[in-house]
Amino acid sequence: MPELIETPKQISASCLHQQGKYKQTNFGLYSHIRGTNVSYGDVNSLTPAVKAFVEESVALCQPDQVHICDGSETENKLLLKLMLEVGTIIPLPKYENCWLARTNPADVARVESRTFICTETKEETIPTPKEGVKGTLGNWISPADMDKAINERFPGCMKGRTMYVVPFSMGPVGSPLSKIGIEVTDSAYVVASMRIMTRMGAAVLAELQKQGDFVRAMHSVGTPANGVVERTAWPCDPERTIILHKPDANLIVSYGSGYGGNSLLGKKCFALRIGSTIAKREGWLAEHMLILGVTNPKGVKTYLTAAFPSACGKTNLAMLNPSLPGFKVECVGDDIAWMKFDANGDLRAINPENGFFGVAPGTSVETNPIAMKTVFKNTIFTNVAYTSDGGVYWEGMESSLADGVEITDWLGNPWNKSSGKPAAHPNSRFCTPAAQCPIIDPAWEDPAGVPISAILFGGRRPAGVPLIYEARNWAHGVFMGAAMRSESTAAAEYKGKIIMHDPFAMRPFFGYNFGHYVQHWLSMESHGKNLPKIFHVNWFRKGADGKFMWPGYGENSRVIDWILRRVNNEDCFLDTAVGRIPAQNELHLEGMKDQVDLTEIFSLPKDFWLKETEDIKNYFDSQIGKDLPKEIYLELKMLQERIENEL
Repeated sequence: MPELIETPKQISASCLHQQGKYKQTNFGLYSHIRGTNVSYGDVNSLTPAVKAFVEESVALCQPDQVHICDGSETENKLLLKLMLEVGTIIPLPKYENCWLARTNPADVARVESRTFICTETKEETIPTPKEGVKGTLGNWISPADMDKAINERFPGCMKGRTMYVVPFSMGPVGSPLSKIGIEVTDSAYVVASMRIMTRMGAAVLAELQKQGDFVRAMHSVGTPANGVVERTAWPCDPERTIILHKPDANLIVSYGSGYGGNSLLGKKCFALRIGSTIAKREGWLAEHMLILGVTNPKGVKTYLTAAFPSACGKTNLAMLNPSLPGFKVECVGDDIAWMKFDANGDLRAINPENGFFGVAPGTSVETNPIAMKTVFKNTIFTNVAYTSDGGVYWEGMESSLADGVEITDWLGNPWNKSSGKPAAHPNSRFCTPAAQCPIIDPAWEDPAGVPISAILFGGRRPAGVPLIYEARNWAHGVFMGAAMRSESTAAAEYKGKIIMHDPFAMRPFFGYNFGHYVQHWLSMESHGKNLPKIFHVNWFRKGADGKFMWPGYGENSRVIDWILRRVNNEDCFLDTAVGRIPAQNELHLEGMKDQVDLTEIFSLPKDFWLKETEDIKNYFDSQIGKDLPKEIYLELKMLQERIENEL
């Protein structure tokens, strides 16, 4: 390890980048760290490597004090009290231990355009796009520019603040499928949220004493260059926000934003971007997927994963309340799956998270009664509206609103529907413990994971794409994932509804070159004896009247029923140009309240599909080119030929 440098302006990001084992050196961390008081926690619980990371971070950021988190209820109450005092949160007396945070209006979503992967060469991070085309499959930054970005922002950025040291485990502590991280942050909101979203605290530090390896994550809400923080209740530096990842050093650095995916660094940054690079090295998959268990009327249980872009119904499906009699759904996770083939050749998955960070608007007793039974206890809400009876409100909760209740919008202003503006921000969130979910799966924390029999891809496709179709084989399924497209959502900084390419629902989250990622997926075929079947679903097709053709929500269990029968190799399908769809009368619609035009919802307009494949080809050619495996180009060519000849 290099000598620790005394002045913050001299410290180089390269110090943070060092790999290998740290010397077993006593750094004098007892009641202080480099002259900075330790206000809470036991410094002796830190391993030498963690101590070194904390020392480097203190030297760079210059906090007034250091707080080593233990994850206890006592600590959590202390943090809540601090946030109440500065106005970061307000209490919600209508519920048990629930709180509302309102962010700076400039800090409300993931900032994809300011999120970078740092590798020695650009080609390691992103495919080389066609000349004159802007690449959209990630952003690359050089090591020198990453160092520059850090040293332009971080020196002294925590002056006057506390640096919290947050030890966390992605996945059950001690599971062979889990990984550990250490996040340093100057945000009590981040600490309280990480306590919900990860296994956080003393047990993780104890586990680190056994294994030693961890992902380093440095976060600051930042201080604007002019030194003026607009809102002391929600400090941030939106003009200079940046999120950096250095995969070969297992390092995440985030500055300027306190919002979810930008600051809860165990989530997208670790579980997907860094996670996917670790998965490639170690031969497994880190994916933007929910995990659910479905028990059929015969008592047979099957586990599925599904990859949808954010705000496309993942949480609703993960907490499905099935309308089909005799079916039971249990939730393992609603957002991220880490999957690895076991010694028997079965693909097994864990949910690396400990909570749900769900989109609030659209969640209601009508659309997701399970979520509504989950969130009104021990939850931090962010950017939803506040009600005069001490509760929360967002679009979709109209039927739950008591008469005479007044609403304050997410900006803190009086609100009524006639304003024409939403009461809650479209990307407002609930952060709630997964263990509270009334249908949480009994095996959701099984260290061995659950066995996966089917993988679903899908997105918002208002035209042309059928309700459900099945891949012919593994390579065809990988092609379906690579070719995914969906309407853009409020989870990122895009305006308006446009059809975007979102391969594997991972477009903002790849930790390395997408072409290499697809090759890694193809290689999984040789790892497993019992490969899951792959499907594509589309709950969002619209008819000529502009209304959704499929009622969705609990009725999606009818589609799941067909998937389970295909997993069991029942002959209940019809081959089409795009894949296998339910044969006539094989999608069970008995008892449905809504009439569904199956002919239309499974129609495959030739003109639409000719343009669809042309758009996919243009996307592959312009964005990925030679980096895309030839097997995927072959699948596209065969699809085009089937469309020409069969539709």
